[in-house]
Amino acid sequence: QVHLEESGGGLVQPGGSLRLSCAASENIFRYTMAWYRLAPGKERELVATITNDGRTWYKDFAKGRFTISRDNAQNMLYLEMNTLKPEDTASYYCHAESLATLVDFWGPGTQVTVSS
Repeated sequence: QVHLEESGGGLVQPGGSLRLSCAASENIFRYTMAWYRLAPGKERELVATITNDGRTWYKDFAKGRFTISRDNAQNMLYLEMNTLKPEDTASYYCHAESLATLVDFWGPGTQVTVSS
């Protein structure tokens, strides 16, 4: 069972940037990794995914503004977020899905607030 811990959230002004990190307790090479977010009053939504060989996918709102990346050697997942908007305010969650078992794991989340 992999444990995930996000960091890097905070308060940022509109147009600003944040870099979220997710530290895993074991090697993430065997996992497809992703970032999700949950905003008050909304359903949880997928932000971006990255396969173990680096292929990425983004939800439309994230394209051109967010970049997902991973460092398998360091067991880290990242989400670089630029040109942030108030509607990006949410709790952001790191997610890992085992390639072998399809069992998934979640981090506790990190809060991102975009406000002036």
